[in-house]
Amino acid sequence: MEGDVNVDGVLSEAEWQSAGRVSGFSQYLPADGRPAEDSTTVLVWYSPYAIYFGIRAYAPPGAVRATLADRDKIEGDDYVRLLVDTFNDQRQTYVFSVNPLGVQADGTLRDAAQRTSLLQASGSTTFTLDLSPDYVYESKGRVTDKGYEVEVRVPFKSLRYQPDEVQTWGFNVIRKVQHSGYVDTWTQVLKDNASFLGQSGKLEGLQGLRRGLVLDVTPETTYGVVGSPDVDKWQYTGQRVEVGGTVRWGITNNLTLNATANPDFSQIEADAARIQYDPREEIFITEKRPFFLDGIELFSSPTRLVYTRRMVQPVGAAKVTGKIKNTNVAFLSAADAQSVSPTGDTPFFNILRLRQDLSRQSTLGLVYTDKIVGSDFNRVVAADGRVVIGKLYDLTLQGGASVTKSGGESRSAPMWAMRFDRNGRAFGFNLSARGYHPDFQAQSGFLGRTAIARANFTPRYTIYGEEGGLVETWTGSVSLDGIWKYRRFTEAKLPDDARLHLNSGWRFRGGWSFSHSVLRESFRFDESLFTNHYVERQENGVAVDTVKFVGQNRIPNLDFLFTFATPRFQKFGGNILFVIGPDTDFFEWTQTKSTMLIFLNMDWRPTQKLRFDIDYTHQQYFRQSDGSTSFRRMIPRFKVEYQLTRALFIRLVAEYQAFLLDASRDALNNGDPILFFDPGTGDFVRSVRRTSNDFRVDWLISYRPTPGTVAFFGYGSSMTEPASFRFRQLERLNDGFFLKLSYLIRS
Repeated sequence: MEGDVNVDGVLSEAEWQSAGRVSGFSQYLPADGRPAEDSTTVLVWYSPYAIYFGIRAYAPPGAVRATLADRDKIEGDDYVRLLVDTFNDQRQTYVFSVNPLGVQADGTLRDAAQRTSLLQASGSTTFTLDLSPDYVYESKGRVTDKGYEVEVRVPFKSLRYQPDEVQTWGFNVIRKVQHSGYVDTWTQVLKDNASFLGQSGKLEGLQGLRRGLVLDVTPETTYGVVGSPDVDKWQYTGQRVEVGGTVRWGITNNLTLNATANPDFSQIEADAARIQYDPREEIFITEKRPFFLDGIELFSSPTRLVYTRRMVQPVGAAKVTGKIKNTNVAFLSAADAQSVSPTGDTPFFNILRLRQDLSRQSTLGLVYTDKIVGSDFNRVVAADGRVVIGKLYDLTLQGGASVTKSGGESRSAPMWAMRFDRNGRAFGFNLSARGYHPDFQAQSGFLGRTAIARANFTPRYTIYGEEGGLVETWTGSVSLDGIWKYRRFTEAKLPDDARLHLNSGWRFRGGWSFSHSVLRESFRFDESLFTNHYVERQENGVAVDTVKFVGQNRIPNLDFLFTFATPRFQKFGGNILFVIGPDTDFFEWTQTKSTMLIFLNMDWRPTQKLRFDIDYTHQQYFRQSDGSTSFRRMIPRFKVEYQLTRALFIRLVAEYQAFLLDASRDALNNGDPILFFDPGTGDFVRSVRRTSNDFRVDWLISYRPTPGTVAFFGYGSSMTEPASFRFRQLERLNDGFFLKLSYLIRS
């Protein structure tokens, strides 16, 4: 059509009367194949410059959940996701989500095998959703006495698509109904299929699409100042003004060039504290920086060999992303700041990811990464493939090697990974294995833990209740997991760490869920954690000898896990995870008398504009010998947001971390004290009790009418006190103000 409409949430224009119509939705979760209880109609039409969607979602009076939330934060609301597969390759798709008021959440969705999760008693999906990317589009909605209506306009400038004159796009719609907890889809999507996107519908005969010149320029400036104590006064130093910007150019309909100079990668909110269960595992932090998020899905591979947060503070970067015929192409080159290099040289990164589409959602891919710092480098090359076998099975393989030069010495080493899945409605399983040679390094990626081999087998079975019954689904699963030091794996020895998890989860009508697990685990002594640990042997409280700490050979665990989640009520939702039982104390390498782990989350939405989120994390180890606490961490986190308009909000975040680590003891030698050997001085230092009580407050005023156009003004302060949760002797450690301004100029 040549027409245009005013995006106001009212489907009254003449164009909607002649638009294409999709309806007849069916349930996907928790039970696939059933007719949807709440009907949905989506209207579709397009002009030369944009595609339009009109949504009529019906619901009982008063049942619609809708808040004036910030972008990408509509999970607690009713929402509709529009899946637009512009290349019709049935492998990944754009996602444009809207809640009943038109608040947006966007990103990408791609096929993935079903996974059993302890926190997902409501059912598993055959896709993964990434809401990191942000696209420019218009949407507005309103709640009606029959449900809600939303209008959406997506300009072709925001999309990559085929160069053909006449096109067919894949299309589907996902609707989340909060009052029932159900997820519906337009086309009937069944779990007895390895591909979610392979069951989508089509938008056929699209022609005359005009993307025009795609040239986005986003200049930006930031100002920051940091305060700290100086003798008898508080002094603000480090004042700086930074100017930078990014450019996005659509080379063709299907290829995009992004470039940036001196970009601002500051965070507008401190990352929430994360608990590290195993000190051998690195904690993964999600990428949030805008330049890297555009096209980030094209860099993904079966193993996370590309992790853009390894580029700490780039001074300049450029990338090309898109699709040429049946091949996804993604190339990134960046120069990091010299200040983040231990040698003072400029780190350079070059990353290439190619993925070729084959038949039936199968793919063949290549990853190449190169990090150069002075005369040292790390290079990784890996090939991967995914094969869909019939409808139920898929096999993913990846193999590669790294070459690392450091200090004039070069080493090469292999890596490998495989995954075989059965995606069944009732019976399914995941079988996976991976290994990293001790010399394998991926300095541009994220492996979590290196120099290991790991194998896992998780069969599952789901029983579906009668339609309308109290119990909607029950899923039982068994997880067998083994981790080896790589060399022990090649010698065919028993696993260093072995886990057997028996899981059971219920989903009840109305969105309630409950699950529980029995966790039987065993950990073999890892000498790498205790290289400098010694024991001071005592007799009658007097030191008589110093010996190497050897620990017990193997520690058995027996834990019990429970989860409970409420539905998303009109103004409230919550969930809790609780673990109790004898577990491993990695600090003293002994079995605890009991370990307690709690994760609690509650959100309260008293009005459409006001939102409270409360999180609490508690981790504590009780000694086997006397029941005393050897380790404790308590992290309450409170967030309140007031959304004045869709573009403007005020946020306050307060997080407290109370930490206690008692002086370490040797459980095998009557609790004798543990010493740390300092190789620099040759001295032994006795382990001492450590505590900290840190309190962090951040507030932010944010104005973001569209992605790229933002104004942030924020303040953060870090404090500490001698006794936990007293709030009487708080001492300010540092604080800071920051201001960021950027403006999207679109041709």
